[in-house]
Amino acid sequence: MKRPTMKDVAQAAGVSLMTVSRVVSSEPGVSPDTAARVEQAVRKLGYQRNDNARNLRQKKLGTTTIGLVVDDLANPFYALMARSVEDEAHRRGYVVLVASTNDEPRREREVIAAFTARQVDGLIIVPTIGGHGFLKPPMEAGTQVVCVDRPAKDLDVDTVTVDNRDGARQAVTHLLGHGHSRIAYLGDRFDIWTQSERYAGYLDALTSHGLTADPTLVRHGLRSHPQAREALAGLRALPDPPTALFSSNDLITLGVLDGLERPAPMAIVGFDDLPLAKQLDPPLTVVSQDPVALGSTAANLLFSRIAGDRSAPRKVILLTRFVVRRSGEQPVPGGSAGVPHPPPVPG
Repeated sequence: MKRPTMKDVAQAAGVSLMTVSRVVSSEPGVSPDTAARVEQAVRKLGYQRNDNARNLRQKKLGTTTIGLVVDDLANPFYALMARSVEDEAHRRGYVVLVASTNDEPRREREVIAAFTARQVDGLIIVPTIGGHGFLKPPMEAGTQVVCVDRPAKDLDVDTVTVDNRDGARQAVTHLLGHGHSRIAYLGDRFDIWTQSERYAGYLDALTSHGLTADPTLVRHGLRSHPQAREALAGLRALPDPPTALFSSNDLITLGVLDGLERPAPMAIVGFDDLPLAKQLDPPLTVVSQDPVALGSTAANLLFSRIAGDRSAPRKVILLTRFVVRRSGEQPVPGGSAGVPHPPPVPG
């Protein structure tokens, strides 16, 4: 008896070969009704996927391996992003190689060279501040590349970011609405794209309220908890210290929280949510971005390219979410609390 083929299943279900392939490979992009019709045809015909033939085809076409290059996998934000990429890859039978760069261009080159030497089918990269012209030869050879979290200045490829500038603007506007005018900014290296965007949002909010940034309240280049604590101590020692603070990422926020008295003596809003933010005293008000959505969006774009999509590069910008709890609503000590903005999103 002739063994049923994928073509037989497609004819029985009234769909294309590609649709059958997606259903039997558990890939996205098929409506539930169509998937049910294909599955019914598979059962009726007794179709079984020939994995040996499939593996031989994939060996000819690629390695069913992709590389993910992030800043620091120890950072919970990037760990969640990596898991999201891994989940999307697993559904398609791909393995993910993951490495951290610590934002060092030389290390980034070494990691990517190691991945491309293993002939990965594609790369998802959180770009460092360095140039990325070195990626053009492997791209010309067929390696697909997607940037996530930050763009690469010299690569025209699919890129997935969040609206960092608007998120920071919302945070500082919120503090201004509670009567604060001396608002400190604590940030990572300014030459990192996300950090420059968040600082620009900080400036936007001040300017829209007729204020000029006080350079004594701004700290860039904070890369660790101790540095964030030291920056906070320096701000509090000023003759006219800030009454509120905007922290530009989760690692800095953790350092700040270590250095704050309880209850917090100043209002604080952080960029990035923290797992225990609701349990803090007071609970932490944050600009929340979704690392899972960043990872899955970047992975879907990459697998689309691997599958043959050659349309123009896409620039996807995801929105942040402002989560009001209580840390950003601390009143100005000895002054008016101002006119608070209504909470955009209850936390």
